[in-house]
Amino acid sequence: MDKLKKDDIKQEVFDLYDDYAHDRIPRRLFLDRLSTYAVGGITVGSLLGFISPDYIKKIQIPQDDARLASKFIEYESPKGGGIIKGLLSKPADSKTKLPGIIVVHENRGLNPHIEDVARRAALPGFISLAPDALTPLGGYPGTDDEGRTLQRKRDRNEMLEDFIAAFEHLQNHPDCTGNVGVVGFCFGGWISNMMAVKVPNLKAAVPFYGGQPTDYIEDINAPLLLHFGGLDKRVNEGWPAYEAVLTKHNKEYQGYIYENANHGFHNDTTPRYDREAAELAWKRTIAFFKNKLS
Repeated sequence: MDKLKKDDIKQEVFDLYDDYAHDRIPRRLFLDRLSTYAVGGITVGSLLGFISPDYIKKIQIPQDDARLASKFIEYESPKGGGIIKGLLSKPADSKTKLPGIIVVHENRGLNPHIEDVARRAALPGFISLAPDALTPLGGYPGTDDEGRTLQRKRDRNEMLEDFIAAFEHLQNHPDCTGNVGVVGFCFGGWISNMMAVKVPNLKAAVPFYGGQPTDYIEDINAPLLLHFGGLDKRVNEGWPAYEAVLTKHNKEYQGYIYENANHGFHNDTTPRYDREAAELAWKRTIAFFKNKLS
């Protein structure tokens, strides 16, 4: 069979991958169920290869891009994992202090895709910090399967403290204006929502398909920009209740649901990627940060 295309794959395969990627089913059951869609010349191997991330070919901004000054740093997280490693990036030609953006990874550590997103966030005129919550366990191990396994070993509230500590580190960085926002994806979307609850002086939060808080929503000060995939039933089911409480307490927010987009639609390393939705959501995100962090 010719090379697989997105239109060759049934939506149930994407839903199945979502269950696997979020630890709702083990790998063996995932592969067993995946085999039911290996028909008409499509093999399990070709399906698995197609839906798995491709980090080599999809990097938009490489680590050595001359437009950026990008390096790994360490900072202290006394309430979380201790010493945390993160990627710090800013425009190479910057001669003034810049507003800051914390970039929060998915449920598998700081993989090459999120490093790339952090560089994308810095390029329009920000200083970004992308922490690796797997640092206490040795850091992102090189594959997403191993990364998910490691991340399950950490308490998510301790990881939340790691990202709050990243906010404090970046807020006090000599190259930062002190105005700091956060953007996160999946697990990182939940972290972004929770930082809005927990950090009174957070200036903006942008959760991409993130789980919603249920308590202390009235404590949110940061304006919110929320992105959801229209096909992401699991995450979207919590949005109406969250929106109702935000409205009740007169919180500033904008929520967008991108029709026919899957969970993970912004991640351009997998076929769940939806170019139109991803580019629009990112355009809105950068404009939001420019407005709220100035």
